[in-house]
Amino acid sequence: MTIVNTTTKYGTVTKTFHWLTALLILTVVPLGAIANRLPYETNEQLAFKAQLFSYHKTLGVLIFVVATARVLWALTQTKPGNLHPDRKGETFLAELVHWLLYISLIAVPLTGWGHHAATTGFAPVLLPIGQDLPLVPKDEGVSELFASLHWIWSKIMIGAILLHIAGALKHQFVDKDSTLVRMWFGNRSTTDVPAHSSDRIAPIVAVAIYLLATGAGAATGMFSHEQTGPADPVLAEVASDWVVQDGTIQITVTQLGSPVTGSFDDWTAAISFDPDAAGAKGSVTTTIAITSLTLGSVTEQAMGQDFFDAETHPTAKFNAKINEVETGLVADGTLAIKGNTIPVSLPFTLEIVDNTAQMTGQLTLDRRDFNIGQSMGDETNLGFTVEVAVNLTATQDGQ
Repeated sequence: MTIVNTTTKYGTVTKTFHWLTALLILTVVPLGAIANRLPYETNEQLAFKAQLFSYHKTLGVLIFVVATARVLWALTQTKPGNLHPDRKGETFLAELVHWLLYISLIAVPLTGWGHHAATTGFAPVLLPIGQDLPLVPKDEGVSELFASLHWIWSKIMIGAILLHIAGALKHQFVDKDSTLVRMWFGNRSTTDVPAHSSDRIAPIVAVAIYLLATGAGAATGMFSHEQTGPADPVLAEVASDWVVQDGTIQITVTQLGSPVTGSFDDWTAAISFDPDAAGAKGSVTTTIAITSLTLGSVTEQAMGQDFFDAETHPTAKFNAKINEVETGLVADGTLAIKGNTIPVSLPFTLEIVDNTAQMTGQLTLDRRDFNIGQSMGDETNLGFTVEVAVNLTATQDGQ
């Protein structure tokens, strides 16, 4: 048994790469298909779904590493000659399928990895390598692009795998030659086989298939993801002594032990504030469009009935008086979410320079107070606490 390839047989390293890749692929594809179809309405369902997706992603990263090593090894090796060089059409198809597989084994796991890296939250990769990728930002649009490419290209990969298996079975049971046998372990070789002759057209056709499939996906709108959940409520304009020029309202939840941060993009704030006033210094009323929340991979789930129930309760409202205490300023009032109104206090810092105010505040909420995530009665999948961070810049009288 030789380690390297010869003109008549494959070496041990090539065979090991081949069967290891086959084992990983035949495991990762069913895992992804099953996980994608599983429900996640209850705590237990989400835990199982996330676990399968973690296995799927982890195997995908391993496939990328193994496939990269396999391709690099193949570039250094002699390829055994084709057993039927006279069958031009069959030989070309075999070469094309191999090129499709080579591209797929790199492109499919890489796009899946990119989708994971661009997404905040959900099932982690179970390897000590971190969850991010260089040059891949945490961005919902980037995540959806990678997800679409992963879906399209995985279908090419599955088609190529089926053709590859069909070809191997034909050689074994119809042609009864040693094509499949010489890829198995042992000292097997084939005599009187001409040197392998690469078809230069096959890789071009393989790339063209990928480009055509990607273009077809774009033409059908796969890369333009429109909102499918509840429509955004139209927030009425508010009169305010201090007009918000810029700001963010962020929430951070703990999902599967990791923090996931999102933000509301649409909200209004009516603010009055007089630092020299006796007693209450002012008031604030903030209305938030729930459907404007972006929360990584669980954004759609967050809109559901068990969570924000955005279709029934499209807005949240914070009403408070601004008071001065020993430690600084605090907005004492109520927060209404999902039909539940809870007393809350938002301590904040305030810096006013030339009629421009910079405010920063934080508070911690318990999702159970608002009947959010009732199906998740423990913190295995979703923590009870929600950290809220508010930052805004406002000018007095719009100045």
